[in-house]
Amino acid sequence: MSEKPESAPTDGSTRKGISRVSVKAPTRGNRKLEKFLKAINRDEQVRAWWYMAQIHAERLGMSDHSWVHMQIVLNIALRLSRLLTKGGVQPAMVTDHAMSVKDAEVVVAAGALLHDVGMSIHRTDHEAYSLFLAREALERLLEGIYPEPERSIVIAESLHAIIGHRRRGQPYTVEAGIVRVADALDMAEGRTRIPLEAGQEGIHSISAAAIDEVRISAGETRPVKIEIELNNSAGIFQVDDLLATKIRDTPLADHIEVVAEVSGESEKRLLTGFRLPG
Repeated sequence: MSEKPESAPTDGSTRKGISRVSVKAPTRGNRKLEKFLKAINRDEQVRAWWYMAQIHAERLGMSDHSWVHMQIVLNIALRLSRLLTKGGVQPAMVTDHAMSVKDAEVVVAAGALLHDVGMSIHRTDHEAYSLFLAREALERLLEGIYPEPERSIVIAESLHAIIGHRRRGQPYTVEAGIVRVADALDMAEGRTRIPLEAGQEGIHSISAAAIDEVRISAGETRPVKIEIELNNSAGIFQVDDLLATKIRDTPLADHIEVVAEVSGESEKRLLTGFRLPG
């Protein structure tokens, strides 16, 4: 995963702050993905949606939902996509549409970068609001990259990935599953500690603060291995209730292994580790 970018600007200098926003990810020679990222970085409306999503997150005392979160999810999603491809898992763009893995990466990137833009309107049902905002944006963002009918196919699959990231989203495709799981994996130290530092001491904030690091690599028996380092066993709630739920309800369930371990000797250990599949 790439280094975590600086926090999104919310200092009142709105226009200046939004103009500084950009997202980066390794494109590995995927020209369509390069063009898409350039288009989204030029798009003032999308960047304003990211800004407003963070404004609402701060109003609600929630963790980061700005372009910072979008970039982290983007990089995690592309990492997952490439490991799955290397492990022989084919995306829907290949199996259903006779297109390519590079096209699947565009779908994954679109889903990752636009999945929370509905937060610019309201937290409740933000996934649904993201759909109509993303539908409007994708038409122009993909112009010059895809002709019809391919453009409409990419848009439809991207929208499916967006709606699929909600808790009961039931993603049908590998691409949608990747976005769903990548969103859940933005749990490492930094983003998750914000609610706890604000004094919101509940199981969600405490378990989130217990997660120090997330490592994603090729597995020995499955294409993807996710290792989660905990500083306190309370973090198992975050892993089981949030991440495991997101994985089990996707086409990725049989292709990902999750291992969570508590490190250090400074806490009373309630468990020594956690593994998926059980």
